[in-house]
Amino acid sequence: MIIEFRCERDYARQWMGHEALSIDGRDVPVRIAWTAAAQPRPAGLDALFELERLVLNKGKLGGAGRLKITPERAQARTGTADVIVDFTGAARDPNCTARLYLRPLFNGSAGENAALAAILAGDLPVIEIVNEADGAVLDRGHPSAEIAAGLSGGLETVMARTLTMVAAILSGRPRIVPQLARPAPDGNGRQPAAYVLRGLAVSIAKEIYRLCCYAPHWHVGWRFNDGAGVWQTGDLSGPRWNVLGDPGNHFYADPFPITWRGRTFVFFEDLDHRVGKGIISAIEFGDAGPIGEVVPVLEEPWHLSYPFLIEDDGELWMIPESSLHGDVALYKCVRFPDKWERHATLLSGLELADATITRHNGLNYLFGAWRDGAGGYSDSLAIYYADHLLGPWLPHASNPVLIDRASTRPAGNFVTIDGKLWRPVQNCADGYGAALALAEIVELSPTTYRQVVRHSLKPGPAWPGRKLHTLNRRGRLEVIDGSRVQPKTRAFTSRRPAAVLPARASASTAC
Repeated sequence: MIIEFRCERDYARQWMGHEALSIDGRDVPVRIAWTAAAQPRPAGLDALFELERLVLNKGKLGGAGRLKITPERAQARTGTADVIVDFTGAARDPNCTARLYLRPLFNGSAGENAALAAILAGDLPVIEIVNEADGAVLDRGHPSAEIAAGLSGGLETVMARTLTMVAAILSGRPRIVPQLARPAPDGNGRQPAAYVLRGLAVSIAKEIYRLCCYAPHWHVGWRFNDGAGVWQTGDLSGPRWNVLGDPGNHFYADPFPITWRGRTFVFFEDLDHRVGKGIISAIEFGDAGPIGEVVPVLEEPWHLSYPFLIEDDGELWMIPESSLHGDVALYKCVRFPDKWERHATLLSGLELADATITRHNGLNYLFGAWRDGAGGYSDSLAIYYADHLLGPWLPHASNPVLIDRASTRPAGNFVTIDGKLWRPVQNCADGYGAALALAEIVELSPTTYRQVVRHSLKPGPAWPGRKLHTLNRRGRLEVIDGSRVQPKTRAFTSRRPAAVLPARASASTAC
């Protein structure tokens, strides 16, 4: 297969310099056909990108940076292309004989200027990949911007996820094309210089904030609820939420409650701001709330978070997120709650965040936020399935099955209500972990997937703070998390978690 990218010579970018496209783990060669510019870019764009590189990226060259076209890159390669991916805004050549002619659209328009216009209007665009032979939309996605720094970072993120979608189409696997609403412009589209200067000012303000406060500082909320909970009401109303106290220089996030051998614990990510690496800790709950001290239960040389717990074949297992280590690992409880041993590697060689498992129609399904090495961490959903917990785990026919920053990343355990399967998802439309959504899974099989978001939850009077991104329940105990402003001065004066009740003696029990 010969793949040809059509790009404008005058606006060659670093992302165009890759000589291959990874398709199902295979590097397929790509050639570039350089064309004349169909439209000029905004005046001073390259100078502004260079300023962002120096200030926002500490001198590191990003995907939106200028690409030097060497004689080797400029030389046309022989042979007729089988697939053309046209990144320009120019009309298709009517004499083109390629079997597939793909055109990326950004909020419905072609070309880099369309992507820039969307970013300048205040949001990343919805990406569509269109087959120009018949006008069919072959894939559609909405990227997340949690790592997009400035205008150049936004453009780099958009193009990275565009390549993800192109590779998925060229894999030949079926695509699931979701209906996604294009973001409404805020009516205050900025000129590039004003956008970049504002971005630099915001970055400086963030640096000052980081000097004075721990950011982000997540905290766990809990309550006992004898009635309808969040899943039934679709909101955070009901009994008052309590905050699990922390020592100030640690944050707690991703709470998962479990009752095992008659004792209830909440497991969570425990990150020491001074180290910047998470471990898994737990605290016991009694009839009145937390009892005893926070207990570290699992640590690795790499960052751990999101301690998903599952009972299987009479044993208790944990799958903590270890995406930075490039795998999905299963740990077995050998002494509850504080001794776990790595038992198996379920998936390897991939970035998969917040792995969450459910059993449906006789199969185990593992959901996770997947990343192919570029772009955001929260916009692409991958699903795997297996007969047994230990696998082998096979990929869903349409991975990634969904690219949408508002409804992809897992946010807690699946639940079944009146025979219907649901899952909580992170809504990252306004930034990572900004809100929660409750999605009903309408179709799920090794070859199909469809979900519908029924409820959206944001921080408010019932749960003050800036963010909300995990929801779980075990019996009467409901838990959530969120973030707040945490001045570093409090960490120096705080000695122990204020919301934790006095400790009581307790012995660990073997699993």
